[in-house]
Amino acid sequence: MGLPRIDPYPLPRLADLPRPRAPWTPRPDRLALLVHDMQRYFCAPFAPDATPLREVTAHVARLLTAARAAGIPVFYTAQKGSQFPADRGLQRDLWGPGMEAGPDHEAILAPLAPAPGDHVLVKHRYSAFQRSNLAALMRARGRDQLLITGIYAHIGCLATAAEAFQRDIQPFPVCDAQADFDRARHDMAMGWIAGCCGVPLDAETALDAMGAMTRAAE
Repeated sequence: MGLPRIDPYPLPRLADLPRPRAPWTPRPDRLALLVHDMQRYFCAPFAPDATPLREVTAHVARLLTAARAAGIPVFYTAQKGSQFPADRGLQRDLWGPGMEAGPDHEAILAPLAPAPGDHVLVKHRYSAFQRSNLAALMRARGRDQLLITGIYAHIGCLATAAEAFQRDIQPFPVCDAQADFDRARHDMAMGWIAGCCGVPLDAETALDAMGAMTRAAE
């Protein structure tokens, strides 16, 4: 019932992505960056020194550095361990009791640790917007575009992209800064988002977009 063991697989690249229906392009003055569920519990099924987790962690770290340098708001989601059954809700039926309270499960991977000024949101359901103030925090900062990184591409990352669209926030999933159970589900998530609600891109494209603000400031 819990999380499956995840075998290594190659991440999708920019050339692998389907053409999106939406014409949007990321703009640094409109962007926020989301690091979704990069906690030890959720990362444990991956081989730590193999793709995709190794590459995803490196790409997210680069995006964090660039976002902070450009003054782009950074948001994290992180579940709490040892949830009461009523709080865990239907997730318990699909995934069991989930993580336990304590750093071995709850901590965000050390290379991606939040910095002062970042926002860590308590995660309750698949979508980062559910029972959180993510949308309000973005609006208060004049942000209506969201770069989505983290895990898992076909579950929480996809649900977050779909809900962002329904809140008139343009989602940009970063294909090589997300990981999933396998490549087939990873590709499915990118394809569904491209066809229905967002614009998948790769880390280099996202870095170029964020770097535009840094270059302008210089």
